Amino acid sequence: VQLQASGGGLVQAGGSLRLSCTSRSDIRFKRMGWYRQTPGNERELVATITSGGSTNYIDSVKGRFTISRDNGKKTVYLQMDSLKPEDTAVYYCACGYQTFNSWGQGTQVTVSS
Repeated sequence: VQLQASGGGLVQAGGSLRLSCTSRSDIRFKRMGWYRQTPGNERELVATITSGGSTNYIDSVKGRFTISRDNGKKTVYLQMDSLKPEDTAVYYCACGYQTFNSWGQGTQVTVSS
């Protein structure tokens, strides 16, 4: 597996989780991202971070989620604060140079009300 995601779990609304995704290869020049998916729905791009550190978020998570990267550890993180039940999903990390072409196996995040 190219990317290994971890950190999901069950948390109450208002709580926090930090997801991690570690690559087997160098990520210094790659764009990294986190997607999420719920049953019956398409995968949704949640956050991205470029090789230069520029970040982008969907509106629903702005101010609550923070994506970051540690190139030395070949790892990208997603800090999720003030979680809401609607954040419940399987979260996937992805990487690529121009487009995302490598995916992790997904980690379940469940937020209870």
